[in-house]
Amino acid sequence: MFNKLFAEFIGTFWLVLGGCGSAVLAAGVADVGIGWLGVSLAFGLTVLTMAYAVGHISGGHFNPAVSLGLMIAGRFEGKDLIPYWIAQVVGAIAAALVLYLIISGAPDFAGAGGFASNGYGDASPQGYSMISALITEIVMTAAFLFIILGATSHGAPIGFGPIAIGLALTLIHLISIPVTNTSVNPARSTGVALFADGPALAQLWLFWVAPLVGAAIGAVLWKLASTDD
Repeated sequence: MFNKLFAEFIGTFWLVLGGCGSAVLAAGVADVGIGWLGVSLAFGLTVLTMAYAVGHISGGHFNPAVSLGLMIAGRFEGKDLIPYWIAQVVGAIAAALVLYLIISGAPDFAGAGGFASNGYGDASPQGYSMISALITEIVMTAAFLFIILGATSHGAPIGFGPIAIGLALTLIHLISIPVTNTSVNPARSTGVALFADGPALAQLWLFWVAPLVGAAIGAVLWKLASTDD
């Protein structure tokens, strides 16, 4: 179990450091910034690379919503759910701390600002409402779980699951960054919210509730569609 939890810690750490780090450090640099397209790709690459690195150890969840969805689908033991959640959240917080230490060394540092946090209303990148955020996070997480379960099912091509999952997360970010800055991952939202300025902590509830609901829906839909699980 220690190996599994440590793998989840490292994988979630990399997801937050790579994904949120790309948004905080590289997205908005004048003339050479990577923009939302680059951030979307960065999040997908974090999952793809760590799924290959440690997926064979822990299953490569890196996300409390994924762990819940896999449990509902019968792919993960319920007794391990809370330990996985703890490892994932601690990994996300550790990554956010490292990222905060990095940005605090900038010559014009005056606080964390939004810090790649998730939000709605005034905290949404494009001002989308709470209802829009709820719908987006539920639907995107449901799709993410459906793809994860399908790409790792018995009938799927062996060894290609991480590619499909990483590309799915990239696509999800391409769709939903303007709405919520894309969570679909309560651990990712929690880590940066602890350091961000503004309403990130007050709005964090949505980025737990919606992804967990979406994960449950995705798992149920997969069970309805699947012929081999």
